[in-house]
Amino acid sequence: MDELLVMTVIAGRRAAFRAVEVQAVIEIEIIHPVPRAPDFIAGLTALRSQSLTVIDCRRSLGLAGDSAADSRAAVVEVGGHPYALLVDTVEDVVEARSAPHPVPGGLGAAWERVGIGMIETDAEPALLVDIAKMVAGPDQAIRGLAA
Repeated sequence: MDELLVMTVIAGRRAAFRAVEVQAVIEIEIIHPVPRAPDFIAGLTALRSQSLTVIDCRRSLGLAGDSAADSRAAVVEVGGHPYALLVDTVEDVVEARSAPHPVPGGLGAAWERVGIGMIETDAEPALLVDIAKMVAGPDQAIRGLAA
Protein backbone atom coordinates (compact mmCIF):
# COMPACT_ATOMS: atom_id res chain seq x y z
CA MET A 1 0.00 0.00 0.00
CA ASP A 2 1.23 3.49 -0.78
CA GLU A 3 -1.39 5.31 1.28
CA LEU A 4 -0.08 7.66 3.97
CA LEU A 5 -1.90 7.99 7.28
CA VAL A 6 -1.82 10.66 10.00
CA MET A 7 -1.69 8.65 13.21
CA THR A 8 -3.46 10.07 16.25
CA VAL A 9 -4.71 8.97 19.64
CA ILE A 10 -8.32 9.66 20.58
CA ALA A 11 -9.56 8.51 23.99
CA GLY A 12 -6.65 6.09 24.28
CA ARG A 13 -7.30 4.44 20.88
CA ARG A 14 -4.99 4.70 17.87
CA ALA A 15 -6.94 6.35 15.08
CA ALA A 16 -5.78 7.16 11.57
CA PHE A 17 -6.84 9.85 9.11
CA ARG A 18 -5.95 9.58 5.43
CA ALA A 19 -3.09 12.04 4.93
CA VAL A 20 -4.56 13.25 1.61
CA GLU A 21 -7.57 14.50 3.60
CA VAL A 22 -5.45 16.39 6.16
CA GLN A 23 -4.35 19.85 5.06
CA ALA A 24 -2.16 20.52 8.09
CA VAL A 25 -1.53 19.63 11.71
CA ILE A 26 -1.68 22.69 13.93
CA GLU A 27 -1.25 23.57 17.57
CA ILE A 28 -4.30 25.42 18.82
CA GLU A 29 -3.65 28.18 21.31
CA ILE A 30 -7.08 29.80 21.63
CA ILE A 31 -10.54 28.34 21.09
CA HIS A 32 -13.40 30.82 21.14
CA PRO A 33 -16.63 29.19 22.39
CA VAL A 34 -19.72 29.32 20.20
CA PRO A 35 -22.89 29.94 22.24
CA ARG A 36 -25.57 27.26 21.89
CA ALA A 37 -23.39 25.05 19.68
CA PRO A 38 -23.54 21.29 20.26
CA ASP A 39 -21.02 20.20 22.91
CA PHE A 40 -18.81 18.36 20.41
CA ILE A 41 -18.05 21.72 18.78
CA ALA A 42 -15.32 23.10 21.03
CA GLY A 43 -15.51 26.50 19.32
CA LEU A 44 -13.66 28.48 16.68
CA THR A 45 -9.98 29.13 16.10
CA ALA A 46 -8.00 30.91 13.42
CA LEU A 47 -5.42 29.68 10.95
CA ARG A 48 -3.82 32.28 8.70
CA SER A 49 -6.86 34.59 9.00
CA GLN A 50 -9.25 31.71 8.25
CA SER A 51 -11.82 30.67 10.82
CA LEU A 52 -11.88 26.94 11.67
CA THR A 53 -14.65 25.13 13.50
CA VAL A 54 -12.94 23.03 16.19
CA ILE A 55 -14.42 19.56 16.62
CA ASP A 56 -13.55 17.77 19.88
CA CYS A 57 -13.15 14.19 18.65
CA ARG A 58 -13.84 12.64 22.07
CA ARG A 59 -17.14 14.46 22.33
CA SER A 60 -17.98 13.76 18.69
CA LEU A 61 -17.75 10.11 19.67
CA GLY A 62 -19.96 10.74 22.69
CA LEU A 63 -17.11 9.92 25.08
CA ALA A 64 -16.33 11.68 28.34
CA GLY A 65 -13.54 14.20 28.71
CA ASP A 66 -11.96 16.74 26.42
CA SER A 67 -9.39 16.08 23.68
CA ALA A 68 -6.99 18.76 24.79
CA ALA A 69 -3.98 16.77 25.96
CA ASP A 70 -1.55 18.57 23.64
CA SER A 71 -3.97 20.92 21.83
CA ARG A 72 -2.99 19.68 18.38
CA ALA A 73 -5.50 19.25 15.64
CA ALA A 74 -5.76 17.97 12.09
CA VAL A 75 -7.09 20.58 9.68
CA VAL A 76 -9.57 19.07 7.22
CA GLU A 77 -12.28 20.21 4.85
CA VAL A 78 -15.76 18.71 4.71
CA GLY A 79 -18.44 20.03 2.39
CA GLY A 80 -16.31 23.07 1.53
CA HIS A 81 -15.94 24.10 5.20
CA PRO A 82 -12.66 23.98 7.18
CA TYR A 83 -12.50 22.12 10.48
CA ALA A 84 -9.84 21.40 13.10
CA LEU A 85 -10.18 17.91 14.59
CA LEU A 86 -8.92 18.14 18.15
CA VAL A 87 -7.30 14.87 19.25
CA ASP A 88 -5.42 13.69 22.34
CA THR A 89 -2.10 13.46 20.44
CA VAL A 90 -0.80 13.43 16.90
CA GLU A 91 1.88 10.76 16.63
CA ASP A 92 3.30 10.55 13.12
CA VAL A 93 2.66 10.07 9.43
CA VAL A 94 3.05 6.42 8.45
CA GLU A 95 2.42 4.20 5.48
CA ALA A 96 -0.55 1.82 5.48
CA ARG A 97 0.47 -1.82 5.23
CA SER A 98 -2.98 -3.17 4.31
CA ALA A 99 -6.35 -2.21 2.97
CA PRO A 100 -8.97 -1.49 5.66
CA HIS A 101 -10.45 -4.62 7.27
CA PRO A 102 -13.98 -4.64 8.74
CA VAL A 103 -14.27 -2.92 12.11
CA PRO A 104 -14.38 -5.67 14.75
CA GLY A 105 -17.27 -5.84 17.17
CA GLY A 106 -16.62 -4.70 20.68
CA LEU A 107 -15.19 -1.26 19.84
CA GLY A 108 -18.50 0.34 20.69
CA ALA A 109 -21.18 1.97 18.60
CA ALA A 110 -19.42 5.35 18.44
CA TRP A 111 -16.20 3.89 16.99
CA GLU A 112 -18.16 1.66 14.63
CA ARG A 113 -20.06 4.75 13.41
CA VAL A 114 -16.91 6.66 12.40
CA GLY A 115 -14.71 3.68 11.50
CA ILE A 116 -13.98 2.82 7.88
CA GLY A 117 -11.99 -0.22 8.99
CA MET A 118 -8.91 -1.45 10.80
CA ILE A 119 -5.69 -0.77 8.96
CA GLU A 120 -2.24 -2.29 9.51
CA THR A 121 0.84 -0.10 10.03
CA ASP A 122 4.43 -0.92 10.96
CA ALA A 123 3.69 -0.06 14.59
CA GLU A 124 0.29 -1.63 15.22
CA PRO A 125 -3.22 -1.67 13.80
CA ALA A 126 -5.29 1.51 13.92
CA LEU A 127 -8.87 2.43 13.18
CA LEU A 128 -9.17 4.37 9.92
CA VAL A 129 -11.63 7.20 10.60
CA ASP A 130 -14.25 8.66 8.26
CA ILE A 131 -13.59 12.38 8.73
CA ALA A 132 -17.05 13.51 7.58
CA LYS A 133 -18.71 11.26 10.16
CA MET A 134 -16.42 12.59 12.90
CA VAL A 135 -17.31 16.17 11.93
CA ALA A 136 -21.04 15.32 11.93
CA GLY A 137 -20.99 14.46 15.63
CA PRO A 138 -22.66 11.86 17.80
CA ASP A 139 -26.29 12.46 16.82
CA GLN A 140 -25.74 12.85 13.08
CA ALA A 141 -28.64 10.55 12.16
CA ILE A 142 -31.03 12.71 14.16
CA ARG A 143 -29.86 15.85 12.35
CA GLY A 144 -30.00 14.14 8.95
CA LEU A 145 -26.23 14.27 8.42
CA ALA A 146 -25.57 10.56 8.10
CA ALA A 147 -23.73 9.61 4.93
